[in-house]
Amino acid sequence: MPSPLTLFEHFSVLRDPRRPNCLHRFDEMLIIAVCAIICGADSWVGVEEFGKSKEAWLRTFLTLEQGIPSHDTFNRLFRRIDPEEFARCFARWSAGLSEATEGKVVPVDGKCLRKSFDKASNKAAIHMVSAWAAENEVVLASLAVDEKSNEITAVPRLLRLLDLHGCIVTIDAMGCQRAIAEQIIEQGGDYILALKGNQGTLHREVEQLFADALATDFGGEEYDRYEQSNKGHGREERRVIWSTSWLAWLPQKDDWTGLQTVIMVDSWRKTSKKESFEKRYYISSVQSNAESCGAAIREHWGIENGQHYILDVTFREDDCRVRKGYGA
Repeated sequence: MPSPLTLFEHFSVLRDPRRPNCLHRFDEMLIIAVCAIICGADSWVGVEEFGKSKEAWLRTFLTLEQGIPSHDTFNRLFRRIDPEEFARCFARWSAGLSEATEGKVVPVDGKCLRKSFDKASNKAAIHMVSAWAAENEVVLASLAVDEKSNEITAVPRLLRLLDLHGCIVTIDAMGCQRAIAEQIIEQGGDYILALKGNQGTLHREVEQLFADALATDFGGEEYDRYEQSNKGHGREERRVIWSTSWLAWLPQKDDWTGLQTVIMVDSWRKTSKKESFEKRYYISSVQSNAESCGAAIREHWGIENGQHYILDVTFREDDCRVRKGYGA
């Protein structure tokens, strides 16, 4: 079998925004920046310092005819690269690094780059929406939310970058929209969408269903239940997941493309100082199976630990003051 495309090849279609005949090769600057950021550089000065300290190693696979570019050169390049084109190349590269897994969970969530705001230019902080491959623990794609819009409009654009066949897309209540559910089904995937107050009527109806069903043992209708407990690090947790495909009671069932199942997660958590209870509700296009639905919901939160935490703690994203043009 042929080897996966290299980073060079995936980004070869990315347009160089500079004038012709620049001193430094576009693809080599991309490679240096990627390597530097992986190794902890969090500024253009840091990227230049990495390049100079590792120049001998970089020359084993780069030509570097004009040496290592300066930090100003990196700054001017990256603030002009088209982010939509970059996102498409990045998505193809990420897909090449990850293995296709039938039924894999793809959490979608947003994150704010807290210090990317620019008061002088009246520019708000950048908000990113990302898709995460829970099985492979890689970012599949990321897009910036338009400054005059919100995550709801960015999610469909993000999903169009992905091959969703055989995947289960999980989104918090922000993404519980009929159009998003329809798009996921059209792209060959399934969805599990969280319900909260933004879907007031539907949320209340699902909440009431489970209240009545638990009081009457679901009135003889089919349902599934799964319980899991764990203890460690000074806390105890217990989750009970209920799922049912009994939707005859739901007036809006035909408004949601592919809707098959409603889910309730009843969770209890106790630490030395606090005890808490919470009920969460979801709608889904997957068949009613409490264990698999609960696992997918649990995996959704992997994007917080696997991506958001890493970006903030390891890569110090929230401390980064790069904010000119598209640099951030």
